[in-house]
Amino acid sequence: MIGKVKWFDCKKGYGFIICEDGKEVFVHYTGIIAEGFRALNEHQQVEFIIETVDRGEQAVNVKVISVEEKEPAVTPAE
Repeated sequence: MIGKVKWFDCKKGYGFIICEDGKEVFVHYTGIIAEGFRALNEHQQVEFIIETVDRGEQAVNVKVISVEEKEPAVTPAE
């Protein structure tokens, strides 16, 4: 599946991804595929698999596929 990171708390190690259909899915840092410190940033586009665990559905095999670029700040002309 493809989705975007809604939010991710690096200190707590978890957050939520919004799927293309609008459904929110829990993500834990252990489900992220990355080298070193595993974390996600808000608005990153990710690819993942949804797995059913004891507490419900969870995103696993999460890979960042792109970062949404924020519009540059506009400074007024002097």
